[in-house]
Amino acid sequence: MIKQFTKGKVSVFIDASNIYFSQRKLKWQIDFRKFLDYLKQQVELQEIYYYTARDLSFTEQTKFLNFLEMIGYKIRSKKVKFIKDQKKDKGGFYKGNLDVELTIDVLETKDKYDTLILVSGDSDFEPLLQLMKMKYRKRCLVMATKYSVSIELIKCAKYINFLKLKKYIKK
Repeated sequence: MIKQFTKGKVSVFIDASNIYFSQRKLKWQIDFRKFLDYLKQQVELQEIYYYTARDLSFTEQTKFLNFLEMIGYKIRSKKVKFIKDQKKDKGGFYKGNLDVELTIDVLETKDKYDTLILVSGDSDFEPLLQLMKMKYRKRCLVMATKYSVSIELIKCAKYINFLKLKKYIKK
């Protein structure tokens, strides 16, 4: 299905935080091995990156990230931070944002792909996609759910709703 929207070599950049919240709304989970296999069948896959904040005390997350790395994902992570905020319950919240790291990888690897697939709906990525399309002539696709995709991304890239891929990638 996605083959028709890509050209040439393809790299995929996954914003794990955005996908985590999407899966909660979908009420089903993505099987990341099936997702990788689907991409390999559909496109000339070069690289697939997975960006996530990491809680080193959460062993299930470590096992999952090790698994992804073992099957071919390039993991980019950083330690989750606790942000103090007296207005919030428990005096703060946890945060880990890797938007800058994702952006750097998109730019530094631009000569390796013709099409980039952004797995996120975050409107912060609109300027990046515009740059990749206009200056570097890359084809840009966005994969997300209708619950998490911004109008800005829909306007600047081909949008693919995860629901259309459910039969191929559902856990």
